[in-house]
Amino acid sequence: MSEPVALFTTEAARRIDAQATAALGGAGYVLMQRAGQAGWQGVLQHWPQARRIVVVCGPGNNGGDGYVLARYARQSGREVRVLHLPEAAPRTSLAQRACTDYLAIGGRIEISLECLRQADLIVDALYGIGLTRAPEAADVALINAVNAAAAPVFALDVPSGVDAFSGNVPGAAIRAERVLQFIVPHQGLHTGAALECAGQRLLADLDVPVAAFEGVTASAVRWARPVLARQLPRRRLNTHKGESGHVLCVGGNHGSGGAVMLSAEAALRSGAGLVSVATRVLHVAPVLARCPEAMAHAVEQASALAPLLARASVVALGPGLGQDEWARALWSAALQGGKPVVIDADALNLLASAPQPLQQAILTPHPGEAARLLGTDTAAIQRDRFAAVQALAERHACVVVLKGAGTLIAAPGQVTRVIAAGNPGMAVGGMGDLLTGTIAALCAQGLALFDAASTGALLHSLAGDAAAAEGERGLLPRDLLPHLRALANP
Repeated sequence: MSEPVALFTTEAARRIDAQATAALGGAGYVLMQRAGQAGWQGVLQHWPQARRIVVVCGPGNNGGDGYVLARYARQSGREVRVLHLPEAAPRTSLAQRACTDYLAIGGRIEISLECLRQADLIVDALYGIGLTRAPEAADVALINAVNAAAAPVFALDVPSGVDAFSGNVPGAAIRAERVLQFIVPHQGLHTGAALECAGQRLLADLDVPVAAFEGVTASAVRWARPVLARQLPRRRLNTHKGESGHVLCVGGNHGSGGAVMLSAEAALRSGAGLVSVATRVLHVAPVLARCPEAMAHAVEQASALAPLLARASVVALGPGLGQDEWARALWSAALQGGKPVVIDADALNLLASAPQPLQQAILTPHPGEAARLLGTDTAAIQRDRFAAVQALAERHACVVVLKGAGTLIAAPGQVTRVIAAGNPGMAVGGMGDLLTGTIAALCAQGLALFDAASTGALLHSLAGDAAAAEGERGLLPRDLLPHLRALANP
């Protein structure tokens, strides 16, 4: 799949499937056979040595896809077992037909979990895209047995137990090494808890007619490394620092000076022409000692911020800001400065206490901050990250970056973007401060707010991946700085 990749909701996937079936004259079994055959080709490509294959089938059409795959595998001479629970016999007409065709060539069906122990490969065809609730107890035992088996797992369309719409995992779910999505990529497999289960995501388009996509649009777009070259073209030879903008970083209250320093350094390494820092007087000397390229200013009163705002192209507001009287005064002055503003950390908490529309802003909350902004809890945000980021964008009339595994970027009237980069090592204090500076720098260099937020999130995540080559545990924000510079020059 070339980048960027269009992603779709489960409703859109069902509509495309129905329209494809109609375009094929109502021959739904044709699509099921194509899906099963595509699954079998995936087995041959990725696990060619697998001789003992167990296909776990559910009662619906996803199970039917599994029966077709099992038939192809048996016809090729593999030792194949279809496993389904006693109450999970095929229920749809298509799945029943697929099962009959499998049995007609001497295929075997097992109801005992013991066959999983001898498998070289397990194929997950249990639920498909229809599941939105936690699996029932009998299915949980089956899912746990699959996850406990030594064999790799290949999921058809979606790992069973994962909500393909939201990415939520409401209960037990199969952890697949690879997932073969059918016709279109599912948005839910690219963010949140789903990433724990989805492994490598592949796509089989099943050669559906173009008419199948009529009236259907993508709900999100995946961004990965190839997008950077388009977003960050080479600079002109005859350029000057003013063309790359001036970032003003505002923050660094007592005890939190490092946060604003990280933002300033990230802005410089991401290509800003000039970077100023407005902070407490006691932090000016450390800022200059650590980063002499930044212009550090002691700002103890909000009135001292006015001349700095006048010279700035964009404001990075929040890293280490705090929530005391000083912080509130700077927060208010920065918002009234008339400049685009990237809002993070304590500035988000100040916004949560006094919500308002911010049309020239980029909000960068983690799930906890997003929960405070929406008046809910972190679990609710993570249950449906797409809904949460869209709600935030609508409430505040601005661009929102919802951080986390599979970072999401939304804005009013825009298709949500999903960042396909980042790693668990980035879950450490200071990473968000770095992101704030990175996004601000790209905004200062002339990118529109939505593009600056998306490109900055991608650049930051890719830098994290590059830095994590030496290990995720112990990764520090400053480890990303040299990689920000390298990746900002694709």
